[in-house]
Amino acid sequence: MTSDIDSLRGLCAATFGAEPVAMEALAGGGGDRRYFRFSFADGRTVVGVLADNRDDARAFVGLSGVFREHGVAVPEVYSHSDDYSCYIQQDLGDCSLFKELSSPGIGGLVAATMRGLVKMQTVPGDAWSGVVAYKPFSRRQVMWDLNYFKYEFLKNTSALFDEERLEDDFEAMAESLCEMPEELMGFMMRDCQSRNVMLAPDPVFIDFQGGRRGPCVYDAVSFLWQAKAGFTAEFREDMLRLYTGEFVGARGLGKDFAALILQYGKRMALFRTLQVLGAYGFRGLVQKRAHFVESIPGALRNLSELVADGVTDPYPEIEHVCRQLVEDPRFKPEEGSGLRVKVFSFSYKRGYPEDLTGNGGGFMFDCRGMHNPGRYDEYKPLTGRDKPVIDFLRERGEADLFAQRATEMVSPTVDRYIKRGFSSLQIGFGCTGGRHRSVYCAEAVAHALAARFPAATVELIHREQNIQEALISKA
Repeated sequence: MTSDIDSLRGLCAATFGAEPVAMEALAGGGGDRRYFRFSFADGRTVVGVLADNRDDARAFVGLSGVFREHGVAVPEVYSHSDDYSCYIQQDLGDCSLFKELSSPGIGGLVAATMRGLVKMQTVPGDAWSGVVAYKPFSRRQVMWDLNYFKYEFLKNTSALFDEERLEDDFEAMAESLCEMPEELMGFMMRDCQSRNVMLAPDPVFIDFQGGRRGPCVYDAVSFLWQAKAGFTAEFREDMLRLYTGEFVGARGLGKDFAALILQYGKRMALFRTLQVLGAYGFRGLVQKRAHFVESIPGALRNLSELVADGVTDPYPEIEHVCRQLVEDPRFKPEEGSGLRVKVFSFSYKRGYPEDLTGNGGGFMFDCRGMHNPGRYDEYKPLTGRDKPVIDFLRERGEADLFAQRATEMVSPTVDRYIKRGFSSLQIGFGCTGGRHRSVYCAEAVAHALAARFPAATVELIHREQNIQEALISKA
């Protein structure tokens, strides 16, 4: 790592004929590049980039030059190493369009972004085709992304579906998306979202190194249907029409092509939403990265609107799946403010409860050291909410002592979380089957916390019985 930074610093000094006086590591995105801001004595700043993927770096450097020659707003690349392991680019500051999504002037910024996007997409193909690192958009790529959605998101939920019929719909969607007329093809940035547009002060595009030849409307809907953007349906419609008008004007196309862009746009928005849910499933549900988990409710809200608009009508099994996903209570945005404490009972055989807040942490208590009512036939069909099991556990005393000590252990954290304005805390009680001991302890602790902390919302969840209820404080 040190030698890489030394090489980057050396390239920076050679490019400008002066040693930088300061270096600051910058937050990276989702890729494999590392960014550093170098400052010079005269006040100038530049950004140095270390790139593990040389093909991506070569594409970024080459595309930057091509786009700038055609008047597209992208960062200037000042220099690069011979092997493209590092390069120096223009410093655009720290203000991305994502940070301004709630500002009063967002409409003008989005409109400017749509116009800039058309300018990028309509650069002649012979200018950039030899620079891109990836194959054109194709049916194979559509199928990859749809199956990514199936395996990384859908199969991590409780949705029921017929896999044969779902694959049939995937095939039909892939064929449909690849029927785009030649006039509507061009440079496809592929990751067009507000985080990849910097304001300096006008919109400037970054992260276009993964671009390729493909259907241009894909980028417009990627931006407008971005999960965390929270654009209204009316705003998206207005901006899509603005984009369409700019595109057909730049290409000299007629009204028929404008109608085709709008028609393909909604279809592409459905595909893009399923595609990003695949990413959120892998990065969020599997890798437990908070940013991606937090984006799931927004993506499902977009999906719900697309279903309501009839976009899924040609794909009945996809529609069946989507209707289940948008109603999944685990992905509903939390209502209200303040601390929400979720107290679970669960079976260790099925693993720990999911944390879909992206918060991580919390408490997990193992109840398997207590005498197990489930060993006796008369208690097997019952749960820790039934009186015979409650009496069994109370007679021995160990469950009440366990629950009391668990309550005393978690209470200081609940109190501190309330005072610091935290929004979520999970507490789990596990046993072999998630039926008797864990249910009893979860009940006892949840009710104790609800009584002790009326400022918090306490939810009791018995995962294996599919029971979820909010407790009301009786204090």
